[in-house]
Amino acid sequence: MAGGTRTGAGRYIPRGHPVSWWMLVVTTGAILMTSIDRAILPTVLPGILSEFKLGETAGGFLVGLSFAGTMAGGLVLGVFGDSFGKGVRRAWGWAVSVAIVVISAIATAFSQTVGQLQFLRFVMGVGTGGMEPVNVAMVGEWWQKEDRGFAVGTHHTGFPIGQFVGPLLIGAVLAAATWREAFLFIPLIAIPIVILQIILARRENLRRVNAWITEHGMTPSVEERDLDGEQQERPMATAMRAVRLALSERNVRFSVVANFMFLWAEAGVVSFLTLQLTREAGLSLAAAAAVSGASGITGWIGQIFWGTVSDHRGRKFSLGILAVGWAVTVLAMIFISSGALAWTILIFWGVFRNSPFPVMYASIIDAVPEGASSGLGLMIGIGLGASGFLAAPVAGYIIENFGFTVHYVVIAVICLLALIPIAMIRETATMAEEG
Repeated sequence: MAGGTRTGAGRYIPRGHPVSWWMLVVTTGAILMTSIDRAILPTVLPGILSEFKLGETAGGFLVGLSFAGTMAGGLVLGVFGDSFGKGVRRAWGWAVSVAIVVISAIATAFSQTVGQLQFLRFVMGVGTGGMEPVNVAMVGEWWQKEDRGFAVGTHHTGFPIGQFVGPLLIGAVLAAATWREAFLFIPLIAIPIVILQIILARRENLRRVNAWITEHGMTPSVEERDLDGEQQERPMATAMRAVRLALSERNVRFSVVANFMFLWAEAGVVSFLTLQLTREAGLSLAAAAAVSGASGITGWIGQIFWGTVSDHRGRKFSLGILAVGWAVTVLAMIFISSGALAWTILIFWGVFRNSPFPVMYASIIDAVPEGASSGLGLMIGIGLGASGFLAAPVAGYIIENFGFTVHYVVIAVICLLALIPIAMIRETATMAEEG
């Protein structure tokens, strides 16, 4: 394959059609909005608890309902993302998820009872849960297979960037209004992104992209027969076929397990990081909140770097290093005793924190393109939803009874255990296979 003729440093520099680059920019903005939407509730939670006179347990239940919705959305909307069709129709699948988020967010702004709030937290979670798998599958189809890891890794920089931009944006709204306005206005930012995606995701644009990819000796991600996006089966039949196809693929099954472990580790760290920074490092709550987002400084670099490395050295190679890097940086958190140490360790953690996810996503898209959204939905829904339910309570129990040292040792062990399902994943990177 001519795509494999890139040699030296040039083989690590991706090439793409201008439409591919524009689609990457727009879908990165889409994942940025996913990150911000997921940040609204925990950021404004104190205001909600105060207005409705709720305790911390009730607040935790609200967060849990969001995770439950995320699980449902990842599974249901991720699965039906494939039934909309590949290529040009992915944009419409993402638009459905955004519509659920926007409508439920606006309704939340006008909620008057705790019951309404709880119901809408679940519904908005459904929308944010469906946004990610459909969008990841979409960006993977507008780039050549040889550079898919780079594309998905770059696309997922929206998450660490959102970890910075989201709280700043929400804080600006709260400075002038209340938590209700945060739900009322911030999700609306996704509407222009939806419009841009639909404009870019035209059939003739994808044909031009595929022609350019073929002319440059590389491999299109969507075949010619898929470009018309015509469905020959009913959506339910298509969705069920995609699920069966996804579950039959070993990369999906083992990626679900590895993803669950990484997300468990992440939830365990972030749930009590601010507590550690105030209790162990002596920082004020405001300072601790600022330091806790330090990983976002390097997170986007790690995602692009490891995604690109996985294109050329293999998905399993990158995931193995990331699992070990996760364990090492988590163990380093035991020694956080000052703001300076916290900044240093958390910035280093950022190189690894979000990076396993786009590499696993690329592996799934490689292995099962016909059921990519379904496979991603299974991975995101089960991993994110279940980890959100379980990891924080378990971590809290360990910290309360055994301290932060044991807490981080347990998380490091979980990261190393992820090497087992990673070893079972089938290598799919084209460049890795070609050597």
